[in-house]
Amino acid sequence: MAYTLGIVVFALGILLAVCLHEAGHMGAAKAFGMKVTRYFVGFGPTMWSFRRGDTEYGVKALPLGGFVKIVGMTPQDDDVDPADEPRAMWRFPVWKRTVVMAAGSLTHFILAFVALWSMFVFVGIPDPDKIDTAPARVSSVSSCVVIDWELDSTGQTPRRCGADDPESPASQAGLRPGDLIISINGEPMSDYSTMRAFIKTLGDTDATITYQRDGRSHTADMHVYAADRIKDGVAEGKTYAEIASDDLERVGLLGVTGIAPRTTVSAGEGATTTVRYSQTLVSMTFQSLGQLPSKIPNLFSALIGQERDPNTPVSVIGASRIGGELAERRDWTSLLHLFAVLNLFFGLFNLFPLLPMDGGHIAIAWFERARSWAYARLGRADPGRVDYYKLTPITLAVIGILGVFVLLTGTVDIINPITLNR
Repeated sequence: MAYTLGIVVFALGILLAVCLHEAGHMGAAKAFGMKVTRYFVGFGPTMWSFRRGDTEYGVKALPLGGFVKIVGMTPQDDDVDPADEPRAMWRFPVWKRTVVMAAGSLTHFILAFVALWSMFVFVGIPDPDKIDTAPARVSSVSSCVVIDWELDSTGQTPRRCGADDPESPASQAGLRPGDLIISINGEPMSDYSTMRAFIKTLGDTDATITYQRDGRSHTADMHVYAADRIKDGVAEGKTYAEIASDDLERVGLLGVTGIAPRTTVSAGEGATTTVRYSQTLVSMTFQSLGQLPSKIPNLFSALIGQERDPNTPVSVIGASRIGGELAERRDWTSLLHLFAVLNLFFGLFNLFPLLPMDGGHIAIAWFERARSWAYARLGRADPGRVDYYKLTPITLAVIGILGVFVLLTGTVDIINPITLNR
């Protein structure tokens, strides 16, 4: 139930972000005196609407985004009433048009800032240095145990669970996120470090575990498998691909991750921390965009059932499924982080200087301004506005590429999704 509710709430959060993006355009346009005739949530047939002033507000049948109609976004718009010509967007100074078109991305940046600030100030971020002294509370449960150390098909990360791998002891015992491990084989588990050290000694043996859930104690039997894992401290500075056999030890594994205590900061420190961390996220976003073409082949492989690289891009469907898993774990830190990352990505991507993105309109506006300035310096007549019709082939090509990409990621997210619990 928590998983399904998490998916729905996260998907609604993304829809809200997109609608606020369009509201940003509308608010800026109205503030400058441009005429806005329509603001709708969704696409397709109109389900409900009302009119206030010049603008019709409403909801359409397909909740797949939203749109705003600003009169005269380009000089080629042929539905401008002569009485509205003075309020047509293309007649306003270039800086005002820039503000209007950038307002959508600015909304995403504000949402990302609020999400990250809330994460640092109210929810807190896990402190891994304190996990060993924290109670042995479960954060996530692995469905299986990978006995032998192997890398996945990418050669960069450990292989994930497969159909032939044995069920993890934690899964056998029915452990869930949030459970508190009380004892194993009658030995009390005072903290996560004690539990981890004790379970290592139980490789290839049967054991009994007692845990607490919602204030009630439960006891279950399980078989603990011995498996290869990296020795403590030896992997510092190494990538997974650099791990050698001498870096491994065969120990008993329960198949859980622990919950590290969260640390919060003051509101002021949260603001400065958010700004610094946002700079890191921006850099990582551009790196991810640069690596995007190399991820496409794995998406096609995943489409036919091969192992999916967890670092491949996801659609709104995939992001919502991950959001559902995080909600099920009650991992609000990661949930807010994911929401912030998505908004930061949407904001930056929309500023790319290509139509139909907002950045394309901004680039054309400033190109017109620069060209007019250059012609004036040369004593030549102003060539006027850019003919958007001539850019239609490029616009359609971009729309086509984006459409295929969205369809590909969405399909893969349905039939071969990235799953945190595997």
